[in-house]
Amino acid sequence: MSAAFAEAGRRGSDVRSDCWVKIALADSGGIVLNLKTKVEPMYGDSLRTLVRDELAGLGVQSAQVELEDAGALPFVVMARIEAAVRRLGLDVGDGYLPEFERWSQYPTQRDRFRRSRLYLPGNEPKFALNAGLHGPDGVILDLEDSVAPAVKDEARVMVRNALRVIDFKGAERMVRINQGERGLEDLEFVVPHNVHVILIPKVEDKDEVREVDERVGEILKRHDIDRPVYLMPIVESALGAIKAYKIAKASPNVCALTIGLEDYTADIGVPRTNEGRESFWARCQVVNAARAAGVQPIDTVFSDVADMDGLRASVLEAKGLGFDGKGCIHPRQIKVIHEAFAPTPAELDKARQIVAAFEEAQAKGLAAVSLGSKMIDPPVVKRAQRVVKLAEALS
Repeated sequence: MSAAFAEAGRRGSDVRSDCWVKIALADSGGIVLNLKTKVEPMYGDSLRTLVRDELAGLGVQSAQVELEDAGALPFVVMARIEAAVRRLGLDVGDGYLPEFERWSQYPTQRDRFRRSRLYLPGNEPKFALNAGLHGPDGVILDLEDSVAPAVKDEARVMVRNALRVIDFKGAERMVRINQGERGLEDLEFVVPHNVHVILIPKVEDKDEVREVDERVGEILKRHDIDRPVYLMPIVESALGAIKAYKIAKASPNVCALTIGLEDYTADIGVPRTNEGRESFWARCQVVNAARAAGVQPIDTVFSDVADMDGLRASVLEAKGLGFDGKGCIHPRQIKVIHEAFAPTPAELDKARQIVAAFEEAQAKGLAAVSLGSKMIDPPVVKRAQRVVKLAEALS
């Protein structure tokens, strides 16, 4: 037997919807599997078949395998096994992929609503399984800050499988990649598997966006995929804020520009506060850069998950500054964010008047649109149409 072995996954009394696997390669003898699972009577045989099929698909013919199961779904077991096999240094190509589920294959749009985006740690499947039930506009499977460096290779495989299998109930399917070369390598694992938006962290120059955009295009072409993958750069430093417009204009595939205030405030050397005076300029930079570039401005997360009043005040402030959405780190924040971004009765009434005036002018063949004695510019009409559309969606 070879001395080579590798582990992947999580074990312990607090682990759920996950598993731990250890694989030791062997020269002969086939697959010797030691399985521990609480669902042995119902699913033990199915798990054994799954493990053997996965290893065969990855080219492993003989090995000693230990698997401790804590209620993991098949795609999770497959991800953990593949991560361990990759750690053994074996060439597994694109891996042994779970079949696409029908609910994972829906499109998105460049200008769809992005009021809420829920961050989910990419290496912990338990958080992703029911995320769609909470109704976020988008879910972010995170490969960056929420994943420890030692398990980023595991997270890539897990996120790829999750994109193929989990029902996110129509939420936009986003992935935050890592910085630099590691982030470009992340793209190989997610772009072919129906991701909608790639979040690019800590962007400080337009070339960083273009590099990601070019790699995404190469991967789509290689896999003969004819659909766009949109980009959302994240401004997280003083330099990024200064260059926000060029970042937002770096590619036609940029759909939104957002800001991360934990890193930004650290970069300028001040603590982050709820009042936000220290970040007011940077947030305004992001709003104006996004609007000038024709993309959506999206605000940062509110980090106190217990303070709903503070969250509501933060969302109303963001809306007042011109943001279209906000990040969230807990499902309970989604409802508050959606309610606070909803148009007020006065906003909706004015928007309907503007839209009605626009439609009347079109019907009469008039080039100019007016409401009473005031002329209405096209951007104002577009904004009003969006408010009406949002109200209809919330009805």
